[in-house]
Amino acid sequence: MPDPQRKPHIGGNWKMNLHAGEAAALAEALADRLAGTAGDAVDVTIFPAFPYLAAVASVLCNKGSKIVVGAQDGYFEANGAFTGEVSMSMLKDVGVGCVLVGHSERRHVLGENNELINAKLHAALDAGLDVILAVGEKIEQREAGKTDFVNYGQICAGLAGVTAEQMQRVTIAYEPVWAIGTGKTASPQDAQDAHAAIRGCLSGIFHGQGVNDTTRIQYGGSMKPGNAAELLAQPDIDGGLIGGASLKADDFAGIVDAAK
Repeated sequence: MPDPQRKPHIGGNWKMNLHAGEAAALAEALADRLAGTAGDAVDVTIFPAFPYLAAVASVLCNKGSKIVVGAQDGYFEANGAFTGEVSMSMLKDVGVGCVLVGHSERRHVLGENNELINAKLHAALDAGLDVILAVGEKIEQREAGKTDFVNYGQICAGLAGVTAEQMQRVTIAYEPVWAIGTGKTASPQDAQDAHAAIRGCLSGIFHGQGVNDTTRIQYGGSMKPGNAAELLAQPDIDGGLIGGASLKADDFAGIVDAAK
């Protein structure tokens, strides 16, 4: 079973879905459905699209919900002439408490490299935000036996310069690229093996400071209500970063319930 010192965390990445009314309605439904669970038994974060962050934060605040609002991305500069970007302090200003960096779509669709992801992670921490750092391999890398090699590289580069104390605000999300939005899911044992290897990597980076024992590592690859319990029962899987299933209140709440 997962270590009791690592409180489960379930994140819902809404990606580029849901307009204003839909986002507000889903946030309200989740606040009702997860009252007494979110923030108590399970930490819950939802990641709406940029235009609706403030509105969703307002809905959750009005409901007295402990669900945290997260941003799907953020820029590493504090301010300036960066047209189209949003700073971490701006995100915090509208009620964001957590930022997702390194998602596979940022890496492989939009071309973000490890150095940029590391800069964003530091900017988020400096702004007082929690961070989810996503890592994971593509199918050809998995078939070549390079899963751990790829994950180690992304973790070491992504966490460069991060202290053990700062790691208290960092969660790792292992998201095998081949299992995102495809309906394919790593077997519970395959996911556990990857998570255990990531935990070993953290031990090497932080040299026995206990970071490997306390850092949450969540799985992000087509987790659904039907497979959540078996995945979450693995000793090194501390939650989930949920895509499609986070767009329906009952499905997402079912995964949160499994995390309890």
